[in-house]
Amino acid sequence: MTRPEFNIFSEKVRAKLLVVAGKTGMAETSAEDIVQEALVTLWRLSEEGYPIRDAEGLAVRITRNLAAARFRRQKLKLTELTEMEGGEEATSRTDAGDRKMIRERLYGSLTATQRKYLELRNELGLSLDEIAETTGRPKSSIKTSISTARKQMLEQLKKEL
Repeated sequence: MTRPEFNIFSEKVRAKLLVVAGKTGMAETSAEDIVQEALVTLWRLSEEGYPIRDAEGLAVRITRNLAAARFRRQKLKLTELTEMEGGEEATSRTDAGDRKMIRERLYGSLTATQRKYLELRNELGLSLDEIAETTGRPKSSIKTSISTARKQMLEQLKKEL
């Protein structure tokens, strides 16, 4: 395809390609960008000697693929802006970070055994029976240790506030 033939072709097919690009919900300027990119891609394929049997059909397919890819990228960017890792919103993530920092400081005042029992109970969600089975300690001893640890942390937190 020569340059003048391509110019005539692109003028003829541009409106159809704009409709195809617009179906993905793109703004008018984005749809125009997609059509322009599709036509440039088609021109490059033509220059490289790619056998083009149906130029209009290929242009529509390129446009559709570019529009879908742009839509996915925009959706991903929107998701990245409104959400952080794990699907939490930014404020929730900040709050979670604050809670983690406080928990680490409070856990630091406990004995190693109390910390271990609390982590098994709170972090892993194990029941008292499961903790007893895992550690080989009596259930009543674990329950007392966890209760004492929680009271110590609560008292420490009250002092800080």
